[in-house]
Amino acid sequence: MSAALIKELRERTGLGLLECKKALATASGDVEKAIEEMRKSSGMKAAKKAGRTAADGVVVARVADDGSYGVTVEVNSETDFVARDENFLGFVKSVVDAAFAGKQTDVAALMAGDLESSREALVQKIGENISVRRIELVNADSGVVGCYVHGNSRIAVLVELNGGDQDLAKDIAMHVAAVNPQVVSPQDMPAEVIAKETEIYTAQAQDSGKPAEIIEKMIGGRIKKFLAENSLTEQSFVKDPDVTVGKLASSAGAEVVSFVRFEVGEGIEVEKVDFADEVAAQLNG
Repeated sequence: MSAALIKELRERTGLGLLECKKALATASGDVEKAIEEMRKSSGMKAAKKAGRTAADGVVVARVADDGSYGVTVEVNSETDFVARDENFLGFVKSVVDAAFAGKQTDVAALMAGDLESSREALVQKIGENISVRRIELVNADSGVVGCYVHGNSRIAVLVELNGGDQDLAKDIAMHVAAVNPQVVSPQDMPAEVIAKETEIYTAQAQDSGKPAEIIEKMIGGRIKKFLAENSLTEQSFVKDPDVTVGKLASSAGAEVVSFVRFEVGEGIEVEKVDFADEVAAQLNG
């Protein structure tokens, strides 16, 4: 069976490689006939769901006992109801177990084989699209990694410290979950972001009618404030606003190296469909 036919069938149905290969073999390589036969089977239920947006779900983080590394994973469902289902959470655990054991960040490689089969079976059982969206691995070169998972697994954070311990890393991870900084320190802020903010502040300041030298100082002050508000080390620590996160770390002989923050569904564009239109479309379809 040609790879092109298998690829076409997978793209048109959203089903697994082996299932598409088997269907094409049964249909003697006729894609349309294979689709007709698949429509008669329960497997087509998963295919029909594959195009629907999975923007809910959970994020999970796990750290090695010695703090040497950690992983965080996002697994999506279509609704919060399914995100709390025991079968869904069991699948999530299997994904995290595999990613953690293999230090694997390639979703496609991780899902090859048994995990993909489990995902397809879960889609058919639950009736929603389920997808493993992303995995991040953080290694501690000369310090520790700590984690914090907020609420009902809606936000997960990994923090890497040079020095310090896991308790400190967890406290800083909790801060990251709550405040959502953009970068570790001001010097990490991308130049294009600073340029854009400068452009905005320049336009605002020029409208004030103040002299050029005053405008320049106003812009400089606003950029400095922007960097302080969006850089982790410059932010006031949520548990003690009198100390910055950078000072908190340094007082413990540590330095914040990096952080990873996952929030369920962030960056996913969800198509808004009018309920009446959706019902009409289903009736007409």
